[in-house]
Amino acid sequence: MVPPMTSPVVSLRGIHTRFGRNVVHEGLDLDIAQGEIVALVGGSGSGKTTLLRHIIGLTRPAAGAVELFGEPLHADGEQARLARRRRFGVLFQHGALFSALTVGENIAFPLRELGVVDEAEIRELVALKLEMVEMEPEHAVLMPAELSGGMVKRAALARALALEPELLLLDEPTAGLDPDRSAAFVRLMRSLHAELGLTVVLVTHDLDTLAAMATRVAVLAERRIVSFATLEQTLQVDHPFVQRFFLGENGRRALERAKGAA
Repeated sequence: MVPPMTSPVVSLRGIHTRFGRNVVHEGLDLDIAQGEIVALVGGSGSGKTTLLRHIIGLTRPAAGAVELFGEPLHADGEQARLARRRRFGVLFQHGALFSALTVGENIAFPLRELGVVDEAEIRELVALKLEMVEMEPEHAVLMPAELSGGMVKRAALARALALEPELLLLDEPTAGLDPDRSAAFVRLMRSLHAELGLTVVLVTHDLDTLAAMATRVAVLAERRIVSFATLEQTLQVDHPFVQRFFLGENGRRALERAKGAA
């Protein structure tokens, strides 16, 4: 007996995006399966972050369909949409922590917003999420301005994990970090992916991060996904962006470092 097909966690079909006369996506398709870590790469202005915003519902494409967990993103009533929203978490590029709230209050924010637990449970969950991202309990009372860049990323990641999502979306998660902190963040993400069984979509221009994390690479060019394959397969794609991004001097060095770390 053939097992039933599992719906993709993320499904994009025929996505068209335009800003005025500027067409960003045109007939873009992409399916992301459960448990994958997909790196989305593309040139400046190719619409990587815009696509991420479509996936989480912050913006809508001009045409096409977005599905999460086998369901249309914007379908059904408010309760169904809220339930779907609880199944994914987002780490924005600069953390996007609320500057007037402590770290603990930032992590608690989505819990309070959705009314899922009482205050005693919130305190326990905040402590658990801090531990999960390798932060100490005393960090809960710090303000975002008191944190280093790496700590901001971890605190923002703890907030993204607050509702125990199945899908995690990361926008340039290691941007602005020095090499050691970037490598530490990647190790943390790989551990969480394995421990929690997450599906991860990350926008990145950092080849070291991509090579260390991604199970597949989606290349965004010419307003669509021109390649969706493993890193090894992507390197064989005959496309100008692939040649520049992966096989230029910086790309070759990053890939050599990845081979040495394997």
